[in-house]
Amino acid sequence: MSKTRITVAKGDGIGPEIMDATLRIIEAAGAQLEIDEIEVGEKVYLSGNTSGIAAESWDIIRRNKVFLKAPITTPQGGGYKSLNVTTRKFLGLYSNVRPCMSLHPFVETKHPKMDLVIVRENEEDLYAGIEHQQTDEVVQCLKIISRPGCEKIIRYAFEYAKAYGRKKVTCFTKDNIMKQSDGLFHQVFDEIAAEYPEIENEHWIIDIGAAKMSDTPEVFDVIVTLNLYGDVLSDIAAQIAGSVGLAGSSNIGEECAMFEAIHGSAPRRAGQNVANPSGLLEGAVLMLNHIGQTEVAEKVQNAWLKTIEDGIHTYDIYKEGISTQKVGTKEFADAVIANLGEKPSILKEVYYEKNVVLNLPKYVKKPAAKKELVGVDLFVHWNKSNPNELAALIQKLNSPTVALSMITNRGIKVWPEGFSETFCTDHWRCRFKPTEGNSISKEDIVHLLSNAIHQHIDVIKSENLYEFNGKAAYSLGQGQ
Repeated sequence: MSKTRITVAKGDGIGPEIMDATLRIIEAAGAQLEIDEIEVGEKVYLSGNTSGIAAESWDIIRRNKVFLKAPITTPQGGGYKSLNVTTRKFLGLYSNVRPCMSLHPFVETKHPKMDLVIVRENEEDLYAGIEHQQTDEVVQCLKIISRPGCEKIIRYAFEYAKAYGRKKVTCFTKDNIMKQSDGLFHQVFDEIAAEYPEIENEHWIIDIGAAKMSDTPEVFDVIVTLNLYGDVLSDIAAQIAGSVGLAGSSNIGEECAMFEAIHGSAPRRAGQNVANPSGLLEGAVLMLNHIGQTEVAEKVQNAWLKTIEDGIHTYDIYKEGISTQKVGTKEFADAVIANLGEKPSILKEVYYEKNVVLNLPKYVKKPAAKKELVGVDLFVHWNKSNPNELAALIQKLNSPTVALSMITNRGIKVWPEGFSETFCTDHWRCRFKPTEGNSISKEDIVHLLSNAIHQHIDVIKSENLYEFNGKAAYSLGQGQ
């Protein structure tokens, strides 16, 4: 077997300890690797690099294509960006895959039959990180959802299910509220699901779906969802399976891939030889499968399961009456190495299919829709609280062809026919639509903005309102 060159970062906190343990195990199992180690995380941040990674380290990651990363610490404040998010987006790692399986009865859980995989969109949603303070009282975070992003992650989920013998894919969204953004994700899910008639599909609203997963996770198989929901759900799933410390994840793109534990750097536990390396080891098993070293991955996973089954546990999962021995990080790694070639007798033995191929065609742009400008929302910073008074002011911007049609505050309609009980902040959405028999142009919008300056109206943002192929592509006001 030829060696695969990978990039390794030992990270911060407990990172170096669990990475050393992980590398010892997989190398003892016969992993054929050449390792380029890079420095990322806290030291790099504090040296003055707000990205947490040097340019030459990016070059190594991009050359090797495979990145095994321990947890890192992002300093609080100072404008430091999450390196995890940056890496996923720079390298196009659109798919975050997190298997969560119960290890009952050897790791305590209320859900002994749990065996699910969460496939999380990894690049967009609120994690685009586009935020603005717009008024004294209101900040905004943009939720970015794209059709390519939806198609890629949903197809990945169905291809994953097909390749690994999973029977059902479940979509989680909140499209009863976010009808445009989450609505697009649900729509694309239905389109792609139709291409896989052999795989059962279903959709759940995220709140009741999360409640169901927390209560009865065994009814789910593969869950595909948007970035924020997936982040929350995968930690919940790992915890109810037994411990967040046991879960690893893969981040897969068209060219590169990153593998990691899902937990943080736990600086309070650093240097004490107590941390559980299982999460990072599980990430490394996913990596070995990804690079085609399937037999080694299988050997490591079964040895790890045998070690768990033997009751040799680190402090985080140790429990009197179930565990037989409490061990440290190094000793746990020694136990796994001693079990290489062994298989569990009670937990389900792992067998990985060789040469698994996922059919993931590149995204193909759809024909452009007919796009028509039908209005504009002007967002106004205004410190008073009476919507009728604001409407009288804003109506000074009306022209024979364009007029104010609605004002909302935090999404709820407050004019016309608003309720006096509605609490209002200083952030107002003022919607202008064409008057009867007229249309609106971008010149009309420029004229509105110019008039707002003359009227001393503080417009902080504008959003054009469009129809695509005759269908409104904007939200109504709540209560409209």
